[in-house]
Amino acid sequence: MKYIFFGSPEFAAIILEKLINSGFIPSAVVCNPDKPVGRKKIITAPATKIIAQKYDIPVWQSEKLNLQNIYTKCDRIDCIYQKDFDFFIVAAYAKIISKEILEIPRLGTIGAHPSLLPKYRGATPIQSAILNNEKETGAAIFLIDEKVDHGRIVASSKYKVLSADDYESLMRKLAELSADLLIEILPNIEERIKTATIQDESQATYTKKFKTEDALISSEDLEVAKNQGGEIAIKIERKIKAFNPEPGAYTFINNKRVKLLEAEIFEGKLKLKKIQIEGEKLKTI
Repeated sequence: MKYIFFGSPEFAAIILEKLINSGFIPSAVVCNPDKPVGRKKIITAPATKIIAQKYDIPVWQSEKLNLQNIYTKCDRIDCIYQKDFDFFIVAAYAKIISKEILEIPRLGTIGAHPSLLPKYRGATPIQSAILNNEKETGAAIFLIDEKVDHGRIVASSKYKVLSADDYESLMRKLAELSADLLIEILPNIEERIKTATIQDESQATYTKKFKTEDALISSEDLEVAKNQGGEIAIKIERKIKAFNPEPGAYTFINNKRVKLLEAEIFEGKLKLKKIQIEGEKLKTI
């Protein structure tokens, strides 16, 4: 089987490495360019690039993915324009892929999405599931078309969300689940594609991209959650779990920005466990 893997963040890297270790080695990996990270703006490679280099797999990075760019860089990704690939796999690539590119491989392009499609289409299904206190979520493998997370479902699997799950733990579990689904279907991918099912549009829901201000928790609400508890405490705990590490839940105390890194509900009230005051080291409470 000949394929190219598209994806950049840790979610995609977990899938990629598990595929490689199961014998499904891509001809190339397409990911975002290296970028500055953190307060010191250290130039950092995408997680998938690190995995690809570990296994000596060619990497192609571009700000814009279009057919012309691919033609001019074909030597970097094994002459993609020759159209001799069986399929592409896309996981958290976060860039629009044109129909021309999606249709290059013989069997089309397969997506891995961390929700039970058609629920939670879009960029933030994991955060949205946590914010909405979902008891169950999952992963779906689907055929990518020109609409967002819209194509026919090839396979899916459910996961029961644990009360302790935060973004990091849920992301990793859904990445592992996505990889397991791919490993299961790839040996018979042609037959599985033939039996793929159309998504029920009446059940479709969409997520939004969260901004930094979405992660702000007012100091007044925080005090109520800590001292009185109730629904506001539950809501804030979900926010802290959903928005770490990005964009990061925070509040302002005495005009200083305070990162809220970890919390739990104890005896009905919000109990902060880890915080970081602006300009200070992380503090465990």
